[in-house]
Amino acid sequence: MTRIPRILLVFHTLFAIFMLAPLVMVVLVAFTDKGYIALPFDGASWRWFRAILDNGDFITAFQRSLVLAAGAATLAVLLAIPAGMAIAWYRFTGREAILGLLLSPLMVPPIVLGIAMLRFLTQIGGSGTMAGLVAAHTVIVMPYVLRLVVAAATGFDRSIAHAAESLGASPLTVFWRIELPSILPGVAGGWLIAFITSFDELSLTIFVASPSTQTLPVKMYAYIANTIDPLLASISAVLLALTLILMVLLERFFGLERVLGGKT
Repeated sequence: MTRIPRILLVFHTLFAIFMLAPLVMVVLVAFTDKGYIALPFDGASWRWFRAILDNGDFITAFQRSLVLAAGAATLAVLLAIPAGMAIAWYRFTGREAILGLLLSPLMVPPIVLGIAMLRFLTQIGGSGTMAGLVAAHTVIVMPYVLRLVVAAATGFDRSIAHAAESLGASPLTVFWRIELPSILPGVAGGWLIAFITSFDELSLTIFVASPSTQTLPVKMYAYIANTIDPLLASISAVLLALTLILMVLLERFFGLERVLGGKT
């Protein structure tokens, strides 16, 4: 086994500390017993975690963000599976153009997308509605799902599907029993990344959402503009914990290397 040079080990350690230090600070601030953001503090307290439960607006915004993220991620998966399978397995005219079009939201700034979505949804009467938010978020999370689905489908040995078809299996049976289970790690990873991206999206949502459809990031942004206290730190700590739980579950059932690498 090749030993890692000490200089690289030191560099990676410092880089990890640099990346994790802000998250650790946020979690520590969440446990302060003071009414303002400060470190160090005299003693740990659950004060600001209890304050989350006392703030109905944040609870409602959190529930709305969950529904929005789950809806956008699921819709993106339903669209990305057939598109990804077609792009990975077939060669047809316009294939590269279609792939570039589906991945183009990655290259467009969220603010530009937000203005465009606001204009479009206003024209069709969907501005400020939950359906409009789901549609807008589906557009921005679709590329993440598509890339993992294409990667998973590319690594699939199609001779297995051809063998099943030659034995009399219908195309639907081949899809449900062979193809979909084979690309499921990529689909699950795409759904998770799409869910987290949609849940955390702020720039586009500000343009599309209305006061009655504010998501948690928008609510937090509006709150911090007027008030500075550890409440947002406690909310962020809860979100970090939920994200870690999702990652652990994904590792437990599929394996992060298979999911994020799009391997079958």
